[in-house]
Amino acid sequence: MSRFVDYFRASLRRKIFFGFGGAIVITGLVVSGGLTLLGGGQPTWRTETERVRSFVSHSFEGAWNRPAERDRLALDIARDLDLDLVVTDVTGAVLVQQGPESCKQASMTAPVLRDGVMLGSVQICSDRHRGGHLARRLGIGMLASLVVLWAFAGRIARRMSGPIAEIGRVAREIGAGNLQARARLRGFHGEEARLALMINDMADRIEKQLADQRELLAAVSHEIRTPLARIRILVELARDARDGGLDKKTLDDLEREVIEIDALVSELLASSRLDFAALSMRELEPIEIAQRALERAGLPVDLLSAEGSPARTIVGDVTLLGRALANLLENARRHAGGVTGLRVVGRGARLAFEVEDDGPGFATGEETRVFESFYSHGGDGTGLGLGLALVRRIAESHGGRAYAENRGERGARVGIELPIVGVRARAA
Repeated sequence: MSRFVDYFRASLRRKIFFGFGGAIVITGLVVSGGLTLLGGGQPTWRTETERVRSFVSHSFEGAWNRPAERDRLALDIARDLDLDLVVTDVTGAVLVQQGPESCKQASMTAPVLRDGVMLGSVQICSDRHRGGHLARRLGIGMLASLVVLWAFAGRIARRMSGPIAEIGRVAREIGAGNLQARARLRGFHGEEARLALMINDMADRIEKQLADQRELLAAVSHEIRTPLARIRILVELARDARDGGLDKKTLDDLEREVIEIDALVSELLASSRLDFAALSMRELEPIEIAQRALERAGLPVDLLSAEGSPARTIVGDVTLLGRALANLLENARRHAGGVTGLRVVGRGARLAFEVEDDGPGFATGEETRVFESFYSHGGDGTGLGLGLALVRRIAESHGGRAYAENRGERGARVGIELPIVGVRARAA
């Protein structure tokens, strides 16, 4: 029994199909029962047949001994009711026959009695109108109706379950690793169309994120091999040194390579935190964040300036905002002639961190491209081009934006603008 039940529960199409079919059968039974009850506990057609038989019998009883009147009565009944009618005596001899066809099989026979004595009978044939017995035709009609309605229920079940099955197929293929699987939207309408669009959009974003992560991992893996190779060379040189010690230049080179590896690892960790939305939002002091960024970059704190009465606190992730400022400072140092200032600017309900440099500025259209992944500003070929792309992602994760602009004849300004109260804090 459980297997039988599981068979119907295993498919939405089966559940809809047999649910509709069961409803149709139950409705037919209820209607039949209602008609029976309305007919006084017996079929209405049987009651009406008895009434017709009684009417015909009494009508011919009064006119039986008057042949002319009896013949006229038979003609009137056959004509008015459009029936084939045969009147016979007690011996079975035909007295009157009315109607265009001969009566092969009587649908109803009405005996003609007088004082309990049998005078004859009246046979009424209606086969040419009914084409068979009423009960048989009614049964065939009901069966045909059930078949048609059940077929229509199957079509409805297929139409309703088809989009769900298609979406299930896409989800199964994506789970199996086929990220190119998409739901075919032809024939989708309403809620199932919106669900299919969301599934397709989700698949697009997953495919793009995985592609970006693979590209990032490949690029960082390639880039990180360079400082590691240099460290190995420096270690070999130190091992071959006659006095067994390391000079200051070698130590500085080792430290620089280690710092570069640390920066690459920090980029990966920050990118992973953004991918998994692992932000730790709390109140921060923007001036303190900017000072700490300058100190870590080895730059003088007097490069910091505040303009426009910036807010005393903002809501954000201290690690990610620190990484964003470090990338802005490193970009100006490496690609734009050095840092000339770090500004904290208040703009009403928003606050901006801006790094100014002494470089040649941006070419036309380059102000937006510098925030694209793997785009290297300045064309010197150094770096992965991930620093400013990560800055933009950090700003957007805080409900802000990243921007770049020229400062006139020389120099550029690159910064991030954030709401004073982070979007994640407001949502919480």
